Amino acid sequence: MTSHLTRSRTTATDPAYQAFLLLRTVFTVAPIVFGLDKFANVLTDWPRYLAPWIDHLVPGTAQQAMYAVGVVEIVAGVAVAVVPRIGAWVVAAWLAGIIVNLLTIPGYYDIALRDFGLLVGAVALARLAERYARGAGSDVRTGA
Repeated sequence: MTSHLTRSRTTATDPAYQAFLLLRTVFTVAPIVFGLDKFANVLTDWPRYLAPWIDHLVPGTAQQAMYAVGVVEIVAGVAVAVVPRIGAWVVAAWLAGIIVNLLTIPGYYDIALRDFGLLVGAVALARLAERYARGAGSDVRTGA
């Protein structure tokens, strides 16, 4: 006989599974969209978010640095889609780097705080992925 708790974990009505799917979707789509926008600057002028000290460390212009950032973000989003147990940690680490960058630019502390909230969400996704995305051949819904 299957317990109520076990049945709950194996269905799409499980709140934790729903949270996993929601976070996985958002942390797949958002990095890809923002990564692609690093090449177009439609949403904002991305180079202005690069701290001057980082701009001086990397070769080329700030916009060229944003091209590299865009590639990393696209790869991170794809990683969340394919291997969320690893991809979520990649996104969390990337957000930590963004936060450090933003904290060194006066006037961007509010964005750094927002990104800290996103980092916590990425860590929550990584933890949920331990249960719901154990690996190839496992049942994503049960983690078995």
